[in-house]
Amino acid sequence: MAEVLSVILGGGKGTRLFPLTKSRSKPAVPFGGKYRIIDIPLSNCINAGLKHIYIVTQFNSASLHMHLAHAYVFDHFSGGFVEILAAEQTLEHSGWFEGTADAIRKNFVHFRPQKPDYYIILSGDQLYRMDLREMLKAHIDSKAEITIACTTCTREEASGFGILKSNKSNAITAFMEKPGPTKDISDWKAPPEIKTKKTGDVFLASMGIYIFNAKTMESCLENSYTDFGKEVIPEAINMLKVNAYPFEGYWEDIGTIKSFFEANLNLADISPQFDIYDEKRPIFTQMYNLPPSKMNFSTMNQSLAAEGCIITNASITNAIVGVRTIIESGASLNGVVCMGADYYESDRQKVENDIARIPNIGIGKGAIIKCAIIDKNARIGEGCRIGIDAINRTDGDYKNYHIVDGIIVVPKDSILFPGSVI
Repeated sequence: MAEVLSVILGGGKGTRLFPLTKSRSKPAVPFGGKYRIIDIPLSNCINAGLKHIYIVTQFNSASLHMHLAHAYVFDHFSGGFVEILAAEQTLEHSGWFEGTADAIRKNFVHFRPQKPDYYIILSGDQLYRMDLREMLKAHIDSKAEITIACTTCTREEASGFGILKSNKSNAITAFMEKPGPTKDISDWKAPPEIKTKKTGDVFLASMGIYIFNAKTMESCLENSYTDFGKEVIPEAINMLKVNAYPFEGYWEDIGTIKSFFEANLNLADISPQFDIYDEKRPIFTQMYNLPPSKMNFSTMNQSLAAEGCIITNASITNAIVGVRTIIESGASLNGVVCMGADYYESDRQKVENDIARIPNIGIGKGAIIKCAIIDKNARIGEGCRIGIDAINRTDGDYKNYHIVDGIIVVPKDSILFPGSVI
């Protein structure tokens, strides 16, 4: 059986997801009430039986490391592992990773002892469910040296993606990085053989998911190229057999506040685009061992509540309620992603909060919140009004909250005192 190494790239600074990435990397951002974004690519690997997995990290990685250590422990009989490879100084390299390709090159010393036949390179901040075994089979059958997973997109969407030109045999003949809205790419349309649910002109966009033959990977990184999408792939297309792997399932790059917010709320739809209720292909994560959530005289509509929540006399619509969320009487949430808390406060801590005149962790009595992201351990005081009074919100960084793409974001550990209005 072929030896396959899966390498998940842990992401850079994640500036487009700030302030959620202020103290953590993109893959470590909580998602869907109980998961982290990194759980998605990891689960795709595990469900495909690809259990030799490296996570390459560099920026704000402590939270990610802790999650991986608690969530992904294989026994000796499985033969699998999830190993973290953080940027490190060596006698050969003294600097940081300078890009995706550079991160792989500097870790060959760790990869080579596994004697891989193939590398699967995955991003740590995308939402999709793919059978990676099928992609690997297609790669081997095609006798390609590199295979790139592609999704179909409209002309408007193509502006922000790497666009591929392929023939009816899926051989890639050209690559263009983010063509922008004005460039003429009419001759880059996807072949008619590609199945798609989209109407009108469609194009093939790189998903940033690659399979390399091991020897090909080594040869492609002999030079000083630092990035796969901008340098390695365009060069390889001119010299090697590079194939497209069209993927028509749901795929979302959740790298912005808006896409992150919408992807979360979509999980609670009646017919969500990304189904987390698939027993055969579960999304794995840390086992919290928390009690069931408790609902006291509350109404919840088209919403998800994770474990360990206590919700009292509240109205919740189109919301994600994360682990250990405490919602007090009279509160109302509409279109809210609430990430929950890392711990419960004791009675003594609540007395100390009262003396210090700060709210308890959670959503206080009578708070009304709309179109917002509430990060972990936030303290929303009694009677706060968030997102319900202003019609036109001005994006910006404010004292204890941010507005990004019109969405209010209350960062981790923030305090909104009773009666605050945003």
